[in-house]
Amino acid sequence: MTTPDENSQNSQAASAPQVKAAFFDVDGTLTSEHTWKGILEYFHQKRLRRKTHLAYLGIHYPMYYLRRAGLISESAFRAPWAAHLAWYIRGYTESQAQQVWDWATTEFLSEVWRQDILHILKEHLAAGDLVMLVSSGPTPLMERIAKELGVQYAIGTRYILRDGRYTGGYQKPVCIDQFKASLPLQYLQALGVKIDLAGSAAYADSIADLSLLEMVGNPVSVYPDDQLAAIARQRGWKTIPE
Repeated sequence: MTTPDENSQNSQAASAPQVKAAFFDVDGTLTSEHTWKGILEYFHQKRLRRKTHLAYLGIHYPMYYLRRAGLISESAFRAPWAAHLAWYIRGYTESQAQQVWDWATTEFLSEVWRQDILHILKEHLAAGDLVMLVSSGPTPLMERIAKELGVQYAIGTRYILRDGRYTGGYQKPVCIDQFKASLPLQYLQALGVKIDLAGSAAYADSIADLSLLEMVGNPVSVYPDDQLAAIARQRGWKTIPE
């Protein structure tokens, strides 16, 4: 049974106007490099977590070559790669981890922004559209990048905190494949934000981002991989660069 307050909230949510949104993938879309490289480079330069680094590469690089050989899918490679980045901040407090996110954003990413796509993002902001970053990368890193760009919303793969410290684990699911569409919509719905999906746009570069592009009326493939480029041509989607 709902209370009067709950009925009022539900009524307000139902009557809330729909807003146009622009969803941006980050790696390969807003940047020409992967953000995970910024995390690895931080620990390399600081000479920290060397055993973690060896374990991470030892497990995931064989998967990279399996993907190159076509023996596993892009998603089967990317999902654990993104999830296990949490190993690097195992035992860190949020404050300690924030140093990693700050460095990756201000030092590493500063040289690899795609200026043409940043310009489009800023046009959406100027038009009053809701802008959201959607990535398989760590949610706190995406939030730091969003702050850098003046973007209000961001979502990624969520890492587990326990007693104020990161455990090295992650909350399923990784923000990839079908979850690239469902997670941002669930997030915005929880905030009471209703999106005009038909009037909204999404920008992404990988076949692993397909669901994000399919959920809006204005999908744009950005510097796409071969699989996404083929789908974009078949469906008549806008592609950057043309």
